Amino acid sequence: MSDPHPLNQAVLTQALHDLRNGQLRRCKNLGFDDRDLEALKHPKLISVLLNATVCWCSVQVNKPVLRRLLCQVHDIEKEIATIDRMLRLGASTEMVSKYFGLAHQEIALRRAVLGLPRRKGRYPALTDEQDGALWSYWKQARTERDIALDDEMAMLELAMDMAEEFHVPMSVVWATLRSWIDQGMV
Repeated sequence: MSDPHPLNQAVLTQALHDLRNGQLRRCKNLGFDDRDLEALKHPKLISVLLNATVCWCSVQVNKPVLRRLLCQVHDIEKEIATIDRMLRLGASTEMVSKYFGLAHQEIALRRAVLGLPRRKGRYPALTDEQDGALWSYWKQARTERDIALDDEMAMLELAMDMAEEFHVPMSVVWATLRSWIDQGMV
């Protein structure tokens, strides 16, 4: 004798759960009609459906939803990598909180997990040479990458690249960029 079909069992379990919780619409979305739902009130009929060896239901994959969910995993991984990179490059807690919505405690924990030292006080100001080098790099990179001033995520990416290139803390780079934009030095 064959074993009961697992797909039947899964669908029936879901339908019974939804019925117990008053979710009739969900049962109907699964394909059950009023007559089927009435049958599910009888244990003998439930037993027949549960133990059926032939599959009485089918599965259809919703491709757009599946693709969107799979992309979310990539987006989450990218976001985690970006946050970690920002922290390693000296981004301030306020920056990470503003752009990624993390609480200060979460950011402190992330810093600890990454093995980053606790910072005390402010970073030193840029020298004139650093300021000039950052300005030149920023102007050229913004033009090459065609970054709009209001595209903050692209600007954050550029600020991270500049922090790496010039070995300057990202929070200093970001404050400098924001200052140039606020002063209209674009």
